[in-house]
Amino acid sequence: MAEADTAAGLAYRVLARKYRPATFEELIGQEAMVRTLSNAIETGRLPHAWMLTGVRGIGKTTTARIVARALNCTGADGKGGPTVHPCGICDSCRTILEDRNVDVLEMDAASRTGVEDIRDIIDGVRYGPATSRYKIYILDEVHMLSKNAFNALLKTLEEPPPHTKFIFATTEIRKVPITVLSRCQRFDLRRIDSETLTKHFMKIAGLEQVEAEPEAIKMIALAADGSVRDGLSLLDQAIARGSGSVTAADVKDMLGLADRGQSISLCRQVLRGEMKTALETFEAMQLAGSDPLQVLQDMCDLIHLLTRGQVIPDFAADQGIPEYDRQLLTEVSDVKIPALARAWQILLKGIVEVQTAAHPAQAAEMVLVRLAYASELPPPGDLVRLLRDSGAASGGSAGSAPSPGGGGAKARLALGGGVAVAAAAVPQVASQPEPLTFREIVALFDAHREAGIYALLHAQVRLVRCTPGHLELRVGPDAPANLAGRVGQCLTEWTGQRWVVSLSSEQGEKTLLEQDREAQAVRMERAQAHPLVQAVTTAFPGARILTLKQTDIAQKAEEGDNRPSDADRDDFPNDNED
Repeated sequence: MAEADTAAGLAYRVLARKYRPATFEELIGQEAMVRTLSNAIETGRLPHAWMLTGVRGIGKTTTARIVARALNCTGADGKGGPTVHPCGICDSCRTILEDRNVDVLEMDAASRTGVEDIRDIIDGVRYGPATSRYKIYILDEVHMLSKNAFNALLKTLEEPPPHTKFIFATTEIRKVPITVLSRCQRFDLRRIDSETLTKHFMKIAGLEQVEAEPEAIKMIALAADGSVRDGLSLLDQAIARGSGSVTAADVKDMLGLADRGQSISLCRQVLRGEMKTALETFEAMQLAGSDPLQVLQDMCDLIHLLTRGQVIPDFAADQGIPEYDRQLLTEVSDVKIPALARAWQILLKGIVEVQTAAHPAQAAEMVLVRLAYASELPPPGDLVRLLRDSGAASGGSAGSAPSPGGGGAKARLALGGGVAVAAAAVPQVASQPEPLTFREIVALFDAHREAGIYALLHAQVRLVRCTPGHLELRVGPDAPANLAGRVGQCLTEWTGQRWVVSLSSEQGEKTLLEQDREAQAVRMERAQAHPLVQAVTTAFPGARILTLKQTDIAQKAEEGDNRPSDADRDDFPNDNED
């Protein structure tokens, strides 16, 4: 049902306005929301605020107006109450439909974002409706309100007068403060699938007495991307372009779409590695007016289709698949999942490049070249397997690489698709680096300025086991719960080797701090036994050692040489004695 024209002889109205739904029954693709709203109205469980969210053109403002009519409808006899089936006859229904009801106030929050605009609402809610049952405020794009405006609205939104209802609409629900969301009943309007849109647009084309090809309407529905308003705008444009008829050729021209058959041919050629032919096809598509970005997006669709064909049994037999697509599924059925996944990643990266490139067509050609070359590469799993087999055949173990100079040093490995690749042998690693000690590991945290973790590891952690890539620790009661994970993450980042850090209940070694104190006590005993120190303490009774400076005295004492060298005398901390 279309909206009624407000004046005789009104000039042409765009389809998006002419066929705007006026009742819940005319809303398409929002069955869950309609059922919830209908039940709420029928049972009288009406919230004081609704929040409608969804993509542009999905029907948020239209739903708000239908709710306003449903709440204010008085019936043909003027005695009715809120209903899910507005009569369309009473004064409230007609004035709301014609956007002239003084009690239904619609405000664009994108252009009225300040506190002063919200104050007008706050002042207005004090007064009851003039002619209707409820005073209803509809705020479109509510996320555009300023922070101060939201704060000013909070108290009124939480406890509005019984005669006031708020209906908010937004495309950016994440930008709405949680304090506002918690005061509203939220409804998420879903994107409408292309099949439902196709049926809807075909119905409207019939009402407009326009001859439309089903393929053309399907293209428009796909381009609408779930938005009814966007699709109706495209349909309007297509009708004007075709002078009252809508053909697939006109829609392709209008949208810059590639011919489906050409897109499939291009996809087949790229996956087969037929680079020259693929570039010629792409050039022909450009001359026909195809957008390079749209060509790559169509190829993404086809790669996705082929992937589904690989993982879903009898997918090609589905009657809903067009003949062109079914033919592609049959012809390139030998392209396996790894190759398709690689093509998908190249296309995704290529689409971004085309969007930002100074010359999109050139960028798209380079993407096609990468795809064609990638089609000749074997999957990594096949390379590893063949290298292992080649190493075993040359006399090595099954898990070793071919040895240099041996029969497998340069093996011509026959790979999938008849492509031969020269696989060079991986040289054996002569020696492995020395494993790190626990003290060296802890020193890494000091060197990388992780002072907090360094202090914990040094003073509160006991080593249980330390092997390359694995630490087993016993931590103190004050250690944070995420210490093991953080240590493993840092070591993996700094050493380039994966580290696993686990906690243990075993006693383990002494902490590094305890070990350092014991070593310091041993050094102190050795220093006190040193002849030079004993001579000082004899000459100066009561003198004691406060600190020790690291020299090689202890080492010489252990070796039995108690005669200090000149360097020792220079380094000895006379200024630290008293």
